[in-house]
Amino acid sequence: MDKQALTLVILNGKGAGNDELRAAITGLRDEGYPIEVRVTWEHGDGERYVREAIELNAETVVAGGGDGTINEIATALAKLEGCTPPVLGILPLGTANDFATSAGIPDNMEQALRLAIVGKAVSIDLACVNQQRYFINMATGGFGTRITTETPEKLKSALGGVSYFIHGLMRMDQLKADSCEIQGPDFTWQGDALVIGIGNGRQAGGGQRLCPSALINDGALELSIVTSQEILPTLLHSLTRDDDNPNMVTASLPWLTIRSPNEMTFNLDGEPLSGSEFRIEVMPDALQCRLPPSCELLA
Repeated sequence: MDKQALTLVILNGKGAGNDELRAAITGLRDEGYPIEVRVTWEHGDGERYVREAIELNAETVVAGGGDGTINEIATALAKLEGCTPPVLGILPLGTANDFATSAGIPDNMEQALRLAIVGKAVSIDLACVNQQRYFINMATGGFGTRITTETPEKLKSALGGVSYFIHGLMRMDQLKADSCEIQGPDFTWQGDALVIGIGNGRQAGGGQRLCPSALINDGALELSIVTSQEILPTLLHSLTRDDDNPNMVTASLPWLTIRSPNEMTFNLDGEPLSGSEFRIEVMPDALQCRLPPSCELLA
């Protein structure tokens, strides 16, 4: 990239006091890279800062936070009209950092920031839900969604991603499946789903690899459905192992619809969306993103 091109770093307020990141920004500025920083306080700040990035002619917008922050910035970039969006960079500053982890983004702030600013930009897909909501990593439904949305903040702060799994074991008495019908090109399934994962990325809920074969630049979404009535063994298998599970249905689809007689809630990169009908479709080459050369999510 042009060393004089501006980078706008948008930080979730919870991670704004990170001393390692402050030192990394100072170091790269000393090397001659122009970097400006904005901190989000409430919903809508991320979209406002992305518009500011356009006004400033920034070449790169770096999302610093967890999966929700990355989703907010990626969504704002995808909604831009009449211009070429800045390249997306990522700083893993959240609790679980599921997308950053599966993409191979370094935990070290200096390495992650350098990658976000000078790394090679590649085209990646996004997914759109009901023509209005987006996710960059994964949509999850069923029991897994209830666990990730209900896990206490104090438990997440203390234990990180494993907190979702522990909280799930504590809530096994409330485990139940969702009745639904899922359709896509040359694919139809109907039944009771314990967990549904629709992956652009591979993992959610603090490290559970629900869609272990997903790629973010193949023009498709990976669907995984946990269907077994033997609830506990199947759930443990689906959350802890990558090998074939006889109680899982999988497919790779450019789009799919989900219909249920009851209200369902899907977690889109940490943001809930409830309803009884969903159309989820991939948006090929929606954004440019700076990722490691060895990123496992790239075809």
